[in-house]
Amino acid sequence: MISGFDHLAITCNDVDASIAFYTRVLGAELLLADLWRGGTMPVAIMQIGANRLSLHRAASPATPHAHAPTPGSVDLCFRWEGPIRAAIDHLEWNDVAVIEGPVPRPASNGERGTSVYFRDLDGNLLELLTVTSEAP
Repeated sequence: MISGFDHLAITCNDVDASIAFYTRVLGAELLLADLWRGGTMPVAIMQIGANRLSLHRAASPATPHAHAPTPGSVDLCFRWEGPIRAAIDHLEWNDVAVIEGPVPRPASNGERGTSVYFRDLDGNLLELLTVTSEAP
């Protein structure tokens, strides 16, 4: 029986730069940093709220990938707990350009939400979605 996603793997051109981006912009925490930095683990594992990201190097994808995944091919939505204006302010404070939004979007729980979209260092499309009752 499936209970949900465990993690999402993202292919990165520069994993260390991506670690810095996800830490700075989304408050992610690098787990098992000693194993990643020591070369024992082929992927960097980031914790973001209840979600995990595995950051893979584009130049040497970890097995069992059958082909070389492409950086920038992910579309990932994170739930933002608070008003959408606070999400926009947070992105602006981190010098991250909003490429679309705020726009109405449905949330996975069926509630109506509001989203803003931006890109990470590899061009992956990231979304912050809030379900607060605030108008955009």
